[in-house]
Amino acid sequence: MTYLLAFLFVLGVLIFVHELGHFLAARFHGVRVITFSLGFGPKLLKFTRGATEYCISAVPLGGYVKMAGESPDDPRAGQPDEFLSKTKWQRFQILFAGPLMNIILAVVITAVVLAQGGQIPVYQDEPAVLGVIVPESPAAKVGLSPGDQIVRVDDEEIETWEDLDIAIGMRPDRDVSLVVRRDGGERALTVKTAAEGRYEIGSIGVGPNMHPMIARTEAGPGERAGLKAGDIVTAVDGIPIASRARLIEMISKSAGREIALTVMRGGEELTIRATPELQGNRGMLQVLISDATKEFSPTPLEAVRLSVERNIESGGYIFKTLGGLFTGETSVRQLQGPVGIAQLSGESAELGWAALFSLMAMLSINLGILNLMPVPVLDGGHILIMLLEGIARRDFSMQVKEKMLLAGFVVLMMLMVTVIYNDLTRVEWIERFMPWRN
Repeated sequence: MTYLLAFLFVLGVLIFVHELGHFLAARFHGVRVITFSLGFGPKLLKFTRGATEYCISAVPLGGYVKMAGESPDDPRAGQPDEFLSKTKWQRFQILFAGPLMNIILAVVITAVVLAQGGQIPVYQDEPAVLGVIVPESPAAKVGLSPGDQIVRVDDEEIETWEDLDIAIGMRPDRDVSLVVRRDGGERALTVKTAAEGRYEIGSIGVGPNMHPMIARTEAGPGERAGLKAGDIVTAVDGIPIASRARLIEMISKSAGREIALTVMRGGEELTIRATPELQGNRGMLQVLISDATKEFSPTPLEAVRLSVERNIESGGYIFKTLGGLFTGETSVRQLQGPVGIAQLSGESAELGWAALFSLMAMLSINLGILNLMPVPVLDGGHILIMLLEGIARRDFSMQVKEKMLLAGFVVLMMLMVTVIYNDLTRVEWIERFMPWRN
């Protein structure tokens, strides 16, 4: 139920804001709005105010604003309050307002979330210097070593770990070119990425040189030994620890044996001796281990600036993904549909309001930009048709427009089938009925 409610909340806000943009722009330019609907299909709830019917419809995967004289085949009386009676510039503003509202919503939500501050991984904005190489990983197979710094992936400059995670993540199961800095020199090599997780995110099996942190302690051997939340673990039995996975591994294989943990607490180095208890088939200290983090507390103005920057970056990633789909660089498996969005909404809701609203902002910028794509049926498609009519200095015939809209509809249906198929293959019990996937 949490997943469903979260999904309906996120989708409802995005659709409402999008259609509100069209509605407000239409009213501003004196266009009569006949219907403002959240959802498609049969109307479940409705009321009329003024000349407009407001309703909630049965299928919640979209919405629409129906304007008087919106298309050439609508009944028209040549009145000034009809959509096609307006200039092309005014019609452009009405069509553009929906995606624009989604983009504005993404900026506002992101700024609000950022303004709350919080914890971010310490390595996120640091150079991509390798600290961990997973055995038998793509990185290990091509000879990458701790201390190497990745400075380029294909044609993209890599300045931080965040850049590297995005660049590799968008290229699953692909041969990619790396430029690696080692001992003052640079070398080029090619590595084939792996595709990991239900969304098949690209990975080469590397991690930063980052000491893990004790995020929380519970009643157990760790707490009794003196471990506290916030302790940074730098070594176990004198062996340096550079990742959360490595610390968990060391603890797991030390059941019943005392180990010496070197920790940093308030700038002071301490040695804490603890004996992991055997639980199941591995040792446990009853502590929650996370990546080391640092405080992030921007001012309101800084939050707005960062929000604008992040949404510009997100817009760039969307275009890269679209381009990658055409070139084959990006896997269609990374696309998500309604089921995937519902699952993400539920998981985000369980993590708290900040995670849920961050997801909403991400979906909003996606919705705004994708709606501006020059595909007939979308807002961008209608804008493109108007632009072509302006260049030709004449309106196209109904037959031409219908063929363009049909082509756009076919493209969208093919995309919808693809993303729904992707969603279903991520549901374990449904995938069992797909023998070609086993």
